[in-house]
Amino acid sequence: MAIIVNVDVMLAKRKMSVTELSERIGITIANVSILKNNKAKAIKFSTLEKICEVLECQPGDLLVYEPEDVL
Repeated sequence: MAIIVNVDVMLAKRKMSVTELSERIGITIANVSILKNNKAKAIKFSTLEKICEVLECQPGDLLVYEPEDVL
């Protein structure tokens, strides 16, 4: 995957659990876990906005582009 979601890093920096983030942004724990474990195929801008608001960060703190190895 070329886009890496660093929700786990920001949760650790903010000392916040998946459960707390889930409650504060209004999505299920399962969906936060999918983001946290880099299994997400997409994210709504509204969800990204809520995550940034709660974690007090910028979208660039959460999303990183890493080119895939082409063989």
